[in-house]
Amino acid sequence: MATALAIWWRLGGRGGDGAGAGAALAEVIVPELTAEESRGETLFNTNCATCHGVNAAGRGGKAPPLVHKIYEPNHHADAAFQLAVQNGVRDHHWGFGNMPPIEGISPKNVSQIAAYVRALQRANGIQ
Repeated sequence: MATALAIWWRLGGRGGDGAGAGAALAEVIVPELTAEESRGETLFNTNCATCHGVNAAGRGGKAPPLVHKIYEPNHHADAAFQLAVQNGVRDHHWGFGNMPPIEGISPKNVSQIAAYVRALQRANGIQ
């Protein structure tokens, strides 16, 4: 809860501009990763970090943190990662704008990315 409040405060209560362009929007504890999670980290860094930031901490003016209660498995299941990559995402939580589809990432790779994000979430109290 404290992390969510800190992010909300840094965002000025809305999406893209409260934390400064490119600034991390969350403090993320990084756990020891399994082999699959490490592959997911590499794929995340190549395909997602430009917008969602290092360690999925978000980036001011670009995209939200994925290490956030909004993205817990009960609200956004792993299938949401697959759909987001395949179809893009209409902005509905934050105010950063729509996410476009991401080409060239296989469903297996998306599953590895999701495993990495879930490991980060668990390490930060998001179950």
